[in-house]
Amino acid sequence: MAPRRIAVVGRLLKRSEFLAVAGARRKWATPGLILQARAHDDRQRPAAGDVLVRVGFTASKKVGNAVKRNRARRRLRAAVRAVLALHGKPNTDFVVIARSETVTRRYADLLADLTLALKKLGAWTEGARAFAIPAPQPAGPDAGPNSPAAS
Repeated sequence: MAPRRIAVVGRLLKRSEFLAVAGARRKWATPGLILQARAHDDRQRPAAGDVLVRVGFTASKKVGNAVKRNRARRRLRAAVRAVLALHGKPNTDFVVIARSETVTRRYADLLADLTLALKKLGAWTEGARAFAIPAPQPAGPDAGPNSPAAS
């Protein structure tokens, strides 16, 4: 059995990180979301050993009340796990901005919006080889009888 690979996506948390991505002026708008991208440079990059792709989420009051904004962010996080984790260009920061239609848009259309935005920004890669880490594997004969290596 081949080892399972897990794509790791970090988070943007500081306002300065969000502003740096917005300052790059690389964005693509679709009906379900707006995607902003910024390649890492010497001024702002993750620490050594950190993940190579980071993402931040924004939902303003234009989206709706708190319930709608939270739902929009949850839907965007799920879309990012499905698409950006596997196909986002390494050494890039992304900000995903919710729009009013994010809450009601079909999930498949939301995935298509994110895919289109990644391709239009030139941040689409095939597969997660550049920033994937292997899942932990049991260590040899000490793995135990119930381990996947024993079957």
